[in-house]
Amino acid sequence: PDLKSADDLAYLVGTGYGRNKVPSADENISEISCHAMGVHVADPNVKAIIDIGGQDAKAIRLNDKGRVDNFVMNEKCAAGTGRFFEVMARVLNCSLDELATLAAKAQNTVPISSVCTVFAESEVISQLAGGAKPEDVAKGAHQSVAKRVTGLCSRLGMVPQVVMTGGVALNASMVQAMAEEIKLDILVPENPQVMGAIGAADYAREKYLSNILKLDKTK
Repeated sequence: PDLKSADDLAYLVGTGYGRNKVPSADENISEISCHAMGVHVADPNVKAIIDIGGQDAKAIRLNDKGRVDNFVMNEKCAAGTGRFFEVMARVLNCSLDELATLAAKAQNTVPISSVCTVFAESEVISQLAGGAKPEDVAKGAHQSVAKRVTGLCSRLGMVPQVVMTGGVALNASMVQAMAEEIKLDILVPENPQVMGAIGAADYAREKYLSNILKLDKTK
């Protein structure tokens, strides 16, 4: 249908950090639940999700109906998030896409010991000044994030099949680093950055159909 405004929608679900700023939403549902449902809609066999966004990272375990069974998240520090990669790309004078390509060219890994993004930035600047190759530093940055997120996964207990969502899932070097750390294969949806929106849409569909059923029963 040709949707011109929110009034044309039968039911609207808001999600993500800005979900409370959608005045026309009929309901707000957390991005954790929506990512779980979105992934379940795409592949009902998925049991666990690694979601690395711009500001936080999450490990989510699903039940057979696509609902959240349990989750753990890191939202207190930019380390282990997309923001960390933005900082690393700036220091290495490349784009985010180029950062992944750069890491793939590495022959060695320059470890990044700092768990704080601010200190990690200073550490990388010192490594480069000391002669470290940018590609080896880039690989170290990916490994650093992978190890941090693996800590979340260990607390949760990951089981196959694992899917990675969020914009960082578009980074092939990061997906590979995560798979190596958790020692499990990781699938990436065709559009990992919109899985939450897909889940929100499915919740809206369910709610709309439920309301229709209730109306039918009252007639």
